[in-house]
Amino acid sequence: MEYRKLGNTGLEVSVLGFGASSLGGVFHQVDVADCVQTVWAALDGGINFFDVSPAYGETLAETNLGAALTGIARDRYYLATKVGSYSEAKGDYDYSAARTERSLHESLNRLGVDYVDLIQCHDIEFADHRQIVDETLPTLHRLKQEGLARFIGITGLPLRVFPNVLDVIGANTVDTILSFCHYELNDDSLLGLIPYLAKKGVGVINASPTGMGLLTPQGAPSWHPAGGVIIEGCRKAVEYCQRRGINILKLAIQFACSQPDIATTLVSTARPSNIRDNIAYVGEAPDESLLAEVLEVLKPIHNFNFTRGRLEHRDLLVGPADESNSSATA
Repeated sequence: MEYRKLGNTGLEVSVLGFGASSLGGVFHQVDVADCVQTVWAALDGGINFFDVSPAYGETLAETNLGAALTGIARDRYYLATKVGSYSEAKGDYDYSAARTERSLHESLNRLGVDYVDLIQCHDIEFADHRQIVDETLPTLHRLKQEGLARFIGITGLPLRVFPNVLDVIGANTVDTILSFCHYELNDDSLLGLIPYLAKKGVGVINASPTGMGLLTPQGAPSWHPAGGVIIEGCRKAVEYCQRRGINILKLAIQFACSQPDIATTLVSTARPSNIRDNIAYVGEAPDESLLAEVLEVLKPIHNFNFTRGRLEHRDLLVGPADESNSSATA
């Protein structure tokens, strides 16, 4: 496993990280024993960065991850969780100081640890950014001073939310950003933001290298915010790979993890065999000729996007002016 520095934090994180949303039953029902075995397999394979949130499965993911980490030496892993988003389905977002403080204490209890390495404001496209700047982040810094967290980050889907916050706060206020669905085979628009983030000294975490299921044989789940043109374009790429005997999951993970300016890319699964396969994928370089073939198939929808959140935080849509790119509120 390769390790990279996460911004200016000093943390050296595995290029493949573990996104624990699957442990909350987000994609299918989960068994606690499988969750435990999956986390152990990740650790044994060299993964040292684990990202979770109370929103995933409405605290189930944190509970299951905590069970898996019981008895594991604390210096074997870096642990990240979040505040602010508690149930996307119910629209439960609360970035207030009181809820933020209570949330971190509750997360620590569920995870069975005394501190987290990274605490993040979750899905800030649903927040009043003035509140994030004036209330949420100062609260997190106070909790950091109390020893409950080492570093602070922000997460979101629209790329514009990151400079919206980073441009109005002081240096060293935010250590990391977590972006998802913007560095994958069909959408690499995160690249345009990387020089800006590097100048700010902010570490980059990438998530969803398959676009939350778009680039998988199973396809996008029913709740996926992408519109028809994106879904169809990705489906054509998956079918092309199936005909050619190309493992698109392998190629997608290798593509994401081979970008040196991204510290870690998160994958999510609750199956031990899947995480072992994913770890094996990053142990070899992508086949450049196969990669070129698949990128060519995806070229008609390259960087087409979907967005969500409060109207003032949504990205400008790229793609046909129809249902092909969503402005989902969920």
